[in-house]
Amino acid sequence: MKGRNTRKMISIIALGISLMLLIVFVAPAGMMSQVYATEDRKENEEEEVSENHTKVEYLERSSDRVITDDDRADADADMLYYMQSLEVRYKLDEKVMENLHKVFDSAVYYIANTEMTLTELWAYVSSTKSSMESAAVEKVTMTTSEFLQVADNWETPIVSYGQSVSIVLPIVNFGTEELNDLIIEPTTSTLVTEWPFEPDMTNYLQTEPFIPGCDTKEAAMANRREFTFHFTTRSDVMSGYYPLKFKVSYTKAGIRSEEPIELTVYVKTIGKPGSGIIGGSGQESSGSKPRIVVTGFETNPDKVYAGDTFTLTIHVKNTAKDTAVTNVLFDMQAAQEGEDKTNTYSAFLPTSGSSSVYMERIGADTAADIVIEMTAKADLAQKPYVLDLNMKYDASTMFDLTDKASVSIPILQESRFDTSIPEVVPSDIQVGSQSNVMFSIYNTGKTTLYNVQVKFKGDSIEEASAFVGNLQSGNTGNVDVMLTGAAATMDDGTIVMEISYEDEAGNVTTQEKTITLLVNEVFMDDMMMEGDMMGGDMMMEEEQGPKKGLIIGLVAASVIVVVAVLVVFLKLRKKKKAAQALAEEIADLEKELGQDEE
Repeated sequence: MKGRNTRKMISIIALGISLMLLIVFVAPAGMMSQVYATEDRKENEEEEVSENHTKVEYLERSSDRVITDDDRADADADMLYYMQSLEVRYKLDEKVMENLHKVFDSAVYYIANTEMTLTELWAYVSSTKSSMESAAVEKVTMTTSEFLQVADNWETPIVSYGQSVSIVLPIVNFGTEELNDLIIEPTTSTLVTEWPFEPDMTNYLQTEPFIPGCDTKEAAMANRREFTFHFTTRSDVMSGYYPLKFKVSYTKAGIRSEEPIELTVYVKTIGKPGSGIIGGSGQESSGSKPRIVVTGFETNPDKVYAGDTFTLTIHVKNTAKDTAVTNVLFDMQAAQEGEDKTNTYSAFLPTSGSSSVYMERIGADTAADIVIEMTAKADLAQKPYVLDLNMKYDASTMFDLTDKASVSIPILQESRFDTSIPEVVPSDIQVGSQSNVMFSIYNTGKTTLYNVQVKFKGDSIEEASAFVGNLQSGNTGNVDVMLTGAAATMDDGTIVMEISYEDEAGNVTTQEKTITLLVNEVFMDDMMMEGDMMGGDMMMEEEQGPKKGLIIGLVAASVIVVVAVLVVFLKLRKKKKAAQALAEEIADLEKELGQDEE
């Protein structure tokens, strides 16, 4: 009995000593740092790492102030990094990535068009990340080793371009059997898109004699092995999340593993401005994607009419502050016109036969001009026509980036009209009398004539006007107006008709046409009235006798002679005016013929 108590006491003492040793030796190992700068460059890099960490990790995310465009850009970049890390982490297929992009695009659109506080913004970003995580793992099956895994105390390190770092990889054996003769080697590459570190060593291989098997997770963590690899981050490293893959081969129960197990961890890298982003489509740059925007355009001539050939100059600008774009290809596609699908054509055709313009380079925050000569189709209606500008370009390590913009070019149609031959009835009137003028106006152009009106002007008539209104293409307007004689015609009887109309912009156009109308003085009526009055006075006289009859006869004869003379005079004057007008026309014709012969 006494021997049993002694053995029991010894067992208790041994257990206590074991627990003390476990606390002393294991606890400090669990607190080892995963990433640290090498000792010889630590002091020089602290400031740079601190600055980069501030940009990435210490963004202001809690405030009641309204968000700015910079806040929106930070949120977009954060969601983009997260989406790309999901892609490389889970090796997502195209269908799952399409769902992820839908969630991302929807979030970007909502943030761009919603006013909110900074706190609300980052709460929404967190919610979006959860949605992307759900979309990523919905149909993904994770495959891991049955016993070898990376310890759960691993934290994704953050490194900057040009920085020397040490990566500590913790490996845990969750199996119950001991593993021997372990060989751990990273999978490196010379491509910056696959490996973030300088390939300055040919062999990073490390070995470990054994890792004991354990019955519990706590025991496995306590017996983990940590392997330190020293790297130098590439100067041209891209920003984002790089996967670091390590191959581990081992012997178990005396049998060597047929294939090494692959363990994957991630490192977050911070590249130079404009270095690009690792993962995803590779089409986004650090901070923001380079954009080419259209800032304006102009045509020569300023007004382009259907059927005209014109020079189009489009002003573009690379809005990126630190990234130039290269191999820029602009392709211009005009809107399709036509009444049916089988009879369509482009509104504008390039005179050179090619609608593409190439530029070798547009510098950061720099403007450029695209110049191309084009012809507008002759049968285009008067309205603005859209010209799409498709852009394809490269930027730094990003290739085949695309953008699209549009310009709207107003096309005008020449306004035209014609008139029928005016009817002037009668064409010869006296002062105070009226003549009726009638004719039609035809809109022979392809544009509407607005507020059409006609004004009649001449020295021998009272000014008159007629309002026709709006005339659409192909329509006819009628003019019917009465002209009143105001003074005797002193020339050839020409009356000016001013026909005016407005275009869509309210600009007034006036054209002149003429008619002929003669206005005469009222001489005959005055003399007849005087004669009547004189005859009436004579009739009222009570004197009788041969002398009185003789006087009356002489007066009547005088009146008849005066009337006859006036009639002859008026006819002679009219013939003289006609002859004079004819002579002037013949002289003008002879003058024009003489100029043509010269």
